[in-house]
Amino acid sequence: MVLLVVATFLVFSVALLAILYWQIRRRNMHRWLPTYILEWSKRRLPRSDEDVHVILCFADHYEPKADGADAATALARVKTWAAQYPEQFAKFKDSDGRPPRYSFFYPEEEYEPEYLDLLAELCRAGFGEVALHLHHDNDTADGFRDKVSRFRDILANRHGLLARHRETGAIMYGFIHGNWALCNSRPDGQLCGVNNEIAILVETGCYADFTFPSSPNITQPAVINRIYAACDRPGEPASHETAYPLDAAPPNAIVCIQGPLMLDWSRRKLGILPSIDSSCVQNTQPATITRLWNWLCARVQVSARPDWFFVKLHAHGAPEDDQDALLGEPMVRFYAELAKLANDNPKFHYHYVTAREMYNLARAAQAGFKGEVADALDWELVSLVAKPVAL
Repeated sequence: MVLLVVATFLVFSVALLAILYWQIRRRNMHRWLPTYILEWSKRRLPRSDEDVHVILCFADHYEPKADGADAATALARVKTWAAQYPEQFAKFKDSDGRPPRYSFFYPEEEYEPEYLDLLAELCRAGFGEVALHLHHDNDTADGFRDKVSRFRDILANRHGLLARHRETGAIMYGFIHGNWALCNSRPDGQLCGVNNEIAILVETGCYADFTFPSSPNITQPAVINRIYAACDRPGEPASHETAYPLDAAPPNAIVCIQGPLMLDWSRRKLGILPSIDSSCVQNTQPATITRLWNWLCARVQVSARPDWFFVKLHAHGAPEDDQDALLGEPMVRFYAELAKLANDNPKFHYHYVTAREMYNLARAAQAGFKGEVADALDWELVSLVAKPVAL
């Protein structure tokens, strides 16, 4: 009888381990789970007596032509955002009195002047900014350089978007790589083709990359929950997988700003295994205060400002599938609950920022800035978008 019990236990244990291993490999968690385990002591919620400043940025892979949409559908998607965003969210104000601000990472290959004119109007009203997004495959360094340079100039000169460096006046932009394949980081070499993308991004005025996290995609790097510097490793793909502290960055480095990547034990697979929270907001994963606590626990921070919590979220908001989560009642509820948290707790503060502003705050923190968030939003980069009218 004892032998039967032991044998049953062993069989069950082996089966459980096999399922666990299969799930880890299937979701490419082997890429980052060791780092997650090693950094367990870093993760904790702020204490009730700590000042908390949530620096909240939505970095949307904004693709109106996604899923093969025709011209009429794509234009209707942009018009929906241009009309509904201020209608839904103008009434909300953060701790600095600003409305929710959105970062539209617009794909170069989907460029249509009319779409960008609509987004520029929304930005000029104070609701966000535009940055660069790009999908490409089997490309060359010259091809990549040409695409980002040309689109940078179109956005700045034709639409009055992007930013300039406060000291040099150079046009600057934020970047998200399509299909997560930054620096040719897929093992099969597809959906990119350019190993030295970081060098080209720096050369053409990119101030920061906002691509990651990408889990459960195979491109997810082992570096997680970080704001760090990366530079080109000549001849090698995935240069961003070597991380340097911001204050010890090599020459020609780019800043990488990651969103939170956490295990979510409140949503379990097979009733046992935790889900992955990769800071994605969609209809199946709306923004909630429960998720906010998980994001804060990730502690994406610059060490000099432990009271600043950088929460970069991502979405694919242009198609209809996820518009409700981003423009509808779930987001209205989330913003209302943020306001209630701040109203109930004088130590809780929240700040709606664009990708450019999040970068500026990271740079300010690195430089030892001890002032208020609102005073560092234009620390290094100034928006080219006209100043918004009072709301």
